[in-house]
Amino acid sequence: MAVIACVEDLRKQMQRRVPRMFYDYCESGSWTESTFNANETDLQAIKFRQRVAIDVSERDTSMTMLGETVPMPVALAPTGLTGMQHADGEILAAQAAETFGVPFTLSTMSICSIEDVAENTSKPFWFQLYVMRDRAFIRNLVERAKAANCSALMITLDLQIMGQRHKDVRNGLSAPPKLTVRNMVNLATKPSWCLGMLGTKRREFRNIVGHVQGVKDMSSLADWTVNQFDPRLSWDDVAEIRKMWDGKVILKGILDAEDAKQAVNVGADAIVVSNHGGRQLDGAASSIEALPAIVDAVGDKCEIWMDGGIRTGQDVLRAVALGAKGTLIGRAFLYGLGAGGREGVTKVLEILHKELDLTMALCGRSRLSEVDESILLR
Repeated sequence: MAVIACVEDLRKQMQRRVPRMFYDYCESGSWTESTFNANETDLQAIKFRQRVAIDVSERDTSMTMLGETVPMPVALAPTGLTGMQHADGEILAAQAAETFGVPFTLSTMSICSIEDVAENTSKPFWFQLYVMRDRAFIRNLVERAKAANCSALMITLDLQIMGQRHKDVRNGLSAPPKLTVRNMVNLATKPSWCLGMLGTKRREFRNIVGHVQGVKDMSSLADWTVNQFDPRLSWDDVAEIRKMWDGKVILKGILDAEDAKQAVNVGADAIVVSNHGGRQLDGAASSIEALPAIVDAVGDKCEIWMDGGIRTGQDVLRAVALGAKGTLIGRAFLYGLGAGGREGVTKVLEILHKELDLTMALCGRSRLSEVDESILLR
């Protein structure tokens, strides 16, 4: 791997190595992409107070997430089609997260199955659940997550109806990719990716194929989501799913303080302030913009985490300063995965940790758990 100084370097490598449709699936938002872009730019607009002549020789970036001590408050977010960014992608990302000591979340829409990841890791991971119309399938997924010893269930609430991502429509997104002339020409320029895919049996939605009755064609992600995501989802449904799970429950996709209060009422142990990476409601608030009001509303009742736009350790520090007890990274770790597999994900985590540690020190703080809004220029 070439010299890597920052996460952006890995993004550029990923773009060169991964087929266009899967890179675009990662690096796109809905409609005009205004919220997708705001997630990053709103974070970057927050400035720090530089402090001097303060002893920062001994520093600690560790915090706790759901009672577990982590070396930094970062978890790998659930991302669909991860195994199309790199062969066996979910397994490799989970292994990197386990070694580094941060949580990994497996998506319902993963290429590697719950069982695949469990068989190739030694510590519990989190499982993310989309609420489908097929409630028998939901119950089956929950039971499979229990059997795999998943330590938390993350329920995503903001995908009742799928927002349109123009790039996916134009690319004809599918897993595995359809062998159109355009796709074959692009695949011919990605030899390492093609060799990796030829060497694995995991090339479809293995949490779904063989586990869903009445669905015969899993080649189209769009068809599956249109047919199965449930626009009727209610808080009563969330409460029922909460009863199925004996452990910790995380509710993801909260942008409004009123919804945050409802999340607490149904028993959320943690809330993820998120707009689905800018992939759902274009024109919605950025995650960092929405964070303070939700912290004020329910921050004393459950853990508040933030997801969306985090590309640097400085972004993690900004979120913590505004009240987040944890953060999730999706695209950032996918850049590393697409660029260099397990080693690439590890590199992303190392970069984020170093940036977080150094920025905290330059703000005159030694312990991340004691950081608050006073480190920011407001």
